[in-house]
Amino acid sequence: MSVDNQIEIPQSFMRMYVNPGSSRPNATHDVVLARYEQCEDMSCMLAEQAQALSIRENLTEREVLERCHQGLLADTSDFTAKESVWVVLRLAELLGWVAPAFEDGALPAKQ
Repeated sequence: MSVDNQIEIPQSFMRMYVNPGSSRPNATHDVVLARYEQCEDMSCMLAEQAQALSIRENLTEREVLERCHQGLLADTSDFTAKESVWVVLRLAELLGWVAPAFEDGALPAKQ
């Protein structure tokens, strides 16, 4: 990727690539940028589907986000557990929905 790339990677995403006690990413800028672009694209692609699912299935926002998260964690998914959390949080942000709280990369059990 070009050094001239104008895309700024959000700190919320960069934190996934910084080991505790370090300030430098554990992957190259090109790798992190590629992963960010894939995750951001997935969040945007899921937005319309999530809204439709909410209406069609009469699901709560949380239920829709849970389903999206489970889909991202599927064996066929190209996303790590941390990336799937980031995608769901970004999806909630894009839709203006309440972002779920995650514990250790998973949604906590319903209360």
